[in-house]
Amino acid sequence: MYRFLAVFLVIVAPTFALAQQAATLIADRVSVSPSGQLTASGNVEVFFDGTRMTASQIIYDQASDTLDIAGPIVIQTAGGDVFLADQAQLDPKLEAGLLISARLVLNDQLQLAAAEIEHTAGTTTRMSQVGATSCTVCDGRPPLWEIRAQSVVHDQQAQQLYFDNAVLQIRGVPILWVPHLRMPDPTLTRATGLLRPTIRSNDQLGVGLKLPYFWRIGDNRDLTLTPYLSTQTRTVELRYRQAFRTGSISINGAVSRDDILPDQTRGYLRVDGTFDIPRDFTLTFSGVAVTDQTYLLQYGYGDDENRLESNIRAERIDANLISWAEVAYFSNLSASDPAESLPPVIFDLGTERRVLFGSNGETGGLGHLGITSEGHFRYDDSAADSDRDVVRIGGHADASVFTIFDSGLVASADLDARLDYYSYGDDPSFNDGFRGYIGGAVTLRYPLIASTDYATHLIEPTVMIGTSGGFGDPIANEDSTRTEFDESNIFTLNRFAGQDLRPEGTQTAAGVHWHRMGTTSQWSSRLFVGRVFQLGTPRVSDSSGLDGGASDWLIAGQLQLGSGLQIDGRTLLDDQFRAGKAEVSALWSLENLDLTANYVWLPADTDEDRSGAVSEWRVDADYDINDHWSIGVDGRFDVIAEQPARAGLRLSWQNECLRLALSASRRYVSSTTVEPSTDYDLSFDLLGFGTSATGAGARRVCTN
Repeated sequence: MYRFLAVFLVIVAPTFALAQQAATLIADRVSVSPSGQLTASGNVEVFFDGTRMTASQIIYDQASDTLDIAGPIVIQTAGGDVFLADQAQLDPKLEAGLLISARLVLNDQLQLAAAEIEHTAGTTTRMSQVGATSCTVCDGRPPLWEIRAQSVVHDQQAQQLYFDNAVLQIRGVPILWVPHLRMPDPTLTRATGLLRPTIRSNDQLGVGLKLPYFWRIGDNRDLTLTPYLSTQTRTVELRYRQAFRTGSISINGAVSRDDILPDQTRGYLRVDGTFDIPRDFTLTFSGVAVTDQTYLLQYGYGDDENRLESNIRAERIDANLISWAEVAYFSNLSASDPAESLPPVIFDLGTERRVLFGSNGETGGLGHLGITSEGHFRYDDSAADSDRDVVRIGGHADASVFTIFDSGLVASADLDARLDYYSYGDDPSFNDGFRGYIGGAVTLRYPLIASTDYATHLIEPTVMIGTSGGFGDPIANEDSTRTEFDESNIFTLNRFAGQDLRPEGTQTAAGVHWHRMGTTSQWSSRLFVGRVFQLGTPRVSDSSGLDGGASDWLIAGQLQLGSGLQIDGRTLLDDQFRAGKAEVSALWSLENLDLTANYVWLPADTDEDRSGAVSEWRVDADYDINDHWSIGVDGRFDVIAEQPARAGLRLSWQNECLRLALSASRRYVSSTTVEPSTDYDLSFDLLGFGTSATGAGARRVCTN
């Protein structure tokens, strides 16, 4: 059997070719009757304007200017839609006509089977006696879910599906009847309508239902309203988003009347935004307000937040210049923190320029010049230490240069200087005045490299010797109460978190770093051991590891295995090898597993507001059991109290047409205002409508 090709059918049938506007027909056999009727049969293919059709036979009637087509028929449109039918009658352009016993497949996801499909030359397709599903349909078995409708209209321009007299069926069993239903087709990313519901059970709020409604106000803005009704609360949640030419803004909030505080209207509001403003600055702002201390935690809108921060910040970052200005307002939610000690209003502004010194690979350097100002204000004016107001303005300059000698020795020199003016209010213990500081250090590094058949080893002993001092009036320590000592700052003069404390006197830091890089093996490791010897440094907290003439031993390491496991840890050991602060974290990433575990040990330290030691595990893991099932767990465990602080479980099942998600979480910690509680959430998605098709799971395979 040979294939007959007729291109530009004007050669055979002038009228048909004119209607087709350069259509292409391929068939095993083509014949034309004396009356002008063209018949193509045997593996027929027609191509026209991006549309492709295959059929077993096509008959073109010149008198009616129609195509009678025998199936099986497959029509693939230029827009990506696929029609399948047993027989059809279409116009020669394949744009309009009637398909009998047909199916329409949208975006390779949603299929609609109908007794008849009427396709118009415009943007509308009408279907009758329709079954719509995105599930795999196997012979003799109803799909997992299906929407049966008397008729369906697909508006391609609006990207909407309109169902009349629709019934939702689960495995062929009717569940819900809706007289009229509108759903987005799979190509629409944003459409007004209901979103997936969530069933929630909470110890304090009871069993309830969240039913969000998404309102597409325009191309650049939308609003989501979520009524939350349960046995103990009546709540409305909202989310408003709008994009502008130069930025975006989002507003989130909720209003509640519940049985926890029956005589009060409770709620919260949060506003976030980012905008590009003149002179290449970026403006960001965030504001949050809440009616009472426990609302966010009880409703799950916050995660153990003790303070709420509202701020506005303008910032510009160039290659060698950064400028910023920020004002922040803090609200205290913790009854254990005295409100008078928390500065509600804080401002911070400054500019800093980076200066690069020429480098030829063996010498070079980097410097900074800056002016900064910051301050905070408290409401109370009782003239107590915890109620003081402070404003600081000052300038600083630092430089670091290095050189590499022929022997491999790397030498660097650092210089740091600053001058600040402090102004105090509501605290007669401190006078307004200047405070200056200058310091310098020399650091020597001698990297040694050795290679074997299996790995390359780098050993780098390092020594730093520096001295620094200050002058001027005594100042209060407001921003340097938490000092972290780790491998990133052991060879720096200043290890304090803020500007109020500065090291004074002579100090020496020494340490050695070993790094193994596997060549044939798939694992590598790092180890660092170091210590600081210092004289005259201002007193810091006992647990910082820097108190006294010699610091604790700093030990830090990392292990990376080819299996995807990475372990990091660091600790501080005193001369009796007793552990101070310690932290160990593990990350294990496989094809179907993501695991993060972290352990923290902090000794009791009144200087850091810890009346007792902290020993806590945190775990977060997600495991894909197979193509459909996944499970996740997370939790915090208080080792000292020998009880969990929080635990959570996530279980989900997903295939090509349905997503089910069940989560449970338990908060064990209680206080005078918050009781332990357990939450259960159940949600489901019918995939195939709008963006719900994104991330669909593996498609099932029909089996006998």
